[in-house]
Amino acid sequence: MSSVWTPVRPPNGSGNGAATSAYLPPASVQRRWRDNLRIWWREIDRVLLGLIVLLMGLGVLAVAAASPASADQLSTSKVTLDEFMFLKRHVAFQFMGLGLMIGLSFLSREQARRLGILVGAVMLALLFVVPLIGEEKNGARRWINVGMSLQPSEFLKPGFAIICAWVLSWKLRDPGLPVITFVTGLMGLVAALLMLQPNLGDAILFGGIWLVMVLLAGVAWQRIAGLIGAGVAALSLAYVFYDNARHRIDSFLGGGTAFDQVDLAQRTLLAGGWTGSGLWLGVRKMNLPEAHTDYIFSVIGEEFGLLACALIVALYAGAVIRALLRMTGEDNLFALLAGVGLITQFGGQAFINILVNLKLFPSKGMTLPLISYGGSSTLAVCFTLGLLLAITRRNPFLVNEAGGLRELIERKEPGA
Repeated sequence: MSSVWTPVRPPNGSGNGAATSAYLPPASVQRRWRDNLRIWWREIDRVLLGLIVLLMGLGVLAVAAASPASADQLSTSKVTLDEFMFLKRHVAFQFMGLGLMIGLSFLSREQARRLGILVGAVMLALLFVVPLIGEEKNGARRWINVGMSLQPSEFLKPGFAIICAWVLSWKLRDPGLPVITFVTGLMGLVAALLMLQPNLGDAILFGGIWLVMVLLAGVAWQRIAGLIGAGVAALSLAYVFYDNARHRIDSFLGGGTAFDQVDLAQRTLLAGGWTGSGLWLGVRKMNLPEAHTDYIFSVIGEEFGLLACALIVALYAGAVIRALLRMTGEDNLFALLAGVGLITQFGGQAFINILVNLKLFPSKGMTLPLISYGGSSTLAVCFTLGLLLAITRRNPFLVNEAGGLRELIERKEPGA
């Protein structure tokens, strides 16, 4: 780094004081900006960042393939949509999301924690009013119109993980605090509010995030078994009283028909063989509902082939494994729990979407993160990953002298 010469103002205002005062601040600001950037580049997980950017790039290509099909389906006799309308919007939101993610990755862990708690609290409050003022789409009220459709549950996911990590980390200060009870109650509240919309898919994903985090926090397996039993009972009630869930589960178990969305998605996925039909040469995608969102993985299969699908699965798996490896030597309980919770959310949503397209899981209405078209959902995923990158930042020159995960987390839960 080249040294920056800073002139000293002459005493008693002598000399060219105006020129000197005008010169000092830019030199100081420039030096701090460069230093911060160098520190960020040294501490950021560049492998994880590269995987994320690569997935975003593949998402642009995938939406380019799916956009004409969705535009054709949503066009009417009076209004004909531009066939690349979704692509143009997606690129804009991808750039916005990338900027948001990079900006958040500059935060310290303490700043990331505070922001996550704040966003989580605000989105939880909005969940109370979604059933009252939310927009209804396909029989569900999940969105609030704020100039664009905002789905509070999407932004609540990272906030939920941060809040749970923060509460569970209290056990280090006082093992007698009922932290498991608190986060379980929060999980129950979120699940109840989601089912009022109704939104069974997100309720299941929140349950998965909660389960992974309480397991890491050291909850006894006996209590986990009881809580899982309560979750199964809740799903049974959803099957009985939630018509949409019952229809999707029955279709999944019964094999469905040739006109079910999941069956159409599977047929589209397999239509391209190993290498695909080629960009914009797919035919089955033209009859596939939500081709640019929920079933974009099937469009990738038709136009780019099963090999491209395998590459995408490998990239998601690589991102999850990389983040988990980053956490193995972590000696801060909050950072460990938050990082694992955030990557569980990201990976869980991705693999649920992929399993739905493979007809191995009932349809849940979840998008494929970083690849599916989305406005607020894209920003929410980038918000999640920005917090993850901030929390996983680490000085490579500092050696962890603590015992790491084994000594940090007690597998017992006294008083929890």
